[in-house]
Amino acid sequence: MAEKKKSRAKAEQAKGKAKEAAGRAVGNERLEAEGRTEQAKGDARQAKEKAKDVFRH
Repeated sequence: MAEKKKSRAKAEQAKGKAKEAAGRAVGNERLEAEGRTEQAKGDARQAKEKAKDVFRH
């Protein structure tokens, strides 16, 4: 289960980076901001899973 959540975090980060790059490429600030937000969500999810791992071991 934890691996599934970790991969979801990585996917969110990648999707966010892609959105941010696309927004920057076309000059769409809203899309760029959405991308940064998704990356932040992925970062937070990843940090949460890493913290769980520390307490499990």
